[in-house]
Amino acid sequence: MQDSPIDPARRRVLTTLGAACIAGRFGAAGGARAQGAVTAFVTLRQVEAGMLRIGYAEAGPADGPAVLLLHGWPYDIHTYVEVAPLLAAAGFRVIVPYLRGYGTTRFLSDAAPRNGQQSALARDMIALLDALGIRQAVIGGCDWGARTACILAALWPERCRALVSVSGYLIGSPEANRAPLPPRAELAWWYQFYFATERGRAGYEANRRDFARLIWQTASPRWQFDDATFERSAAAFDNPDHVAIVIHNYRWRIGLAEGERELDPLEARLARFPAIGVPTITLEGDANGAPHAEPAAYAGRFTGRYAHRTLTGGIGHNLPQEAPRAFAAAIIDAAGG
Repeated sequence: MQDSPIDPARRRVLTTLGAACIAGRFGAAGGARAQGAVTAFVTLRQVEAGMLRIGYAEAGPADGPAVLLLHGWPYDIHTYVEVAPLLAAAGFRVIVPYLRGYGTTRFLSDAAPRNGQQSALARDMIALLDALGIRQAVIGGCDWGARTACILAALWPERCRALVSVSGYLIGSPEANRAPLPPRAELAWWYQFYFATERGRAGYEANRRDFARLIWQTASPRWQFDDATFERSAAAFDNPDHVAIVIHNYRWRIGLAEGERELDPLEARLARFPAIGVPTITLEGDANGAPHAEPAAYAGRFTGRYAHRTLTGGIGHNLPQEAPRAFAAAIIDAAGG
């Protein structure tokens, strides 16, 4: 399938939206939704892709340039519930999938390993693009989704038209993670050490909603989300594979769980921290309470057209949901609109 161009009419809409967002006409937070005004994706679809039946939301014209938006933990597709209609109105075809272990995404086989390693999630997204007949997309992500987006851009640049990554270059490896961090930095990863224990697995299984709410509050200390907003996303954690995927993801990162052998070649490439050459915009909020690097630490990993934007006004870790217009503007600009 050929990529859909941005026609002149759409380009005018994109340029207007992007300029308005950058100029701050929607506020320092990029147009965060008013308290109590909770919306949801109206239509969810399912498609068999690789080893999964992936649940996803879609918005915008079917012939528009594709945008793939990836959520993280402990969040869900509603990270982009305000971003998607902005991009759809600008003419993009927007795809927002539930990652493995979330929402309506399911494994096709009971025997499939419940593997949360980074390359497994990236492989899922290549399978999704194939299943939907999308040859190339602008890819944006936050948290786990940003890591997955970076991997797609690094290993399959021909599938990635442009990249928007919250908190920058997030590709890692268990070998690199063997090196200890300073005590204050280790403290920020407390949940990773908790998940390394069977007590932690049991605790997350029993208290996944309370756990997620705590992470939301600490990672975005100035985000005033309400109960309805949280519960809309928390339903995604009822997925039967959710706990297994989350626990494996964090144990694999620090070398306490094995990955799939067939993914070893991909992980070997990722362990060399490949450069990303596609057009890229990285974003950071000024009130991100989650562990993250300063932009100067990763800027050299991006070798193509590159820009970084720091959002002010108390924007935390879940940046696309807290500042949807600013995130949409970054997608537009990275795509060259």
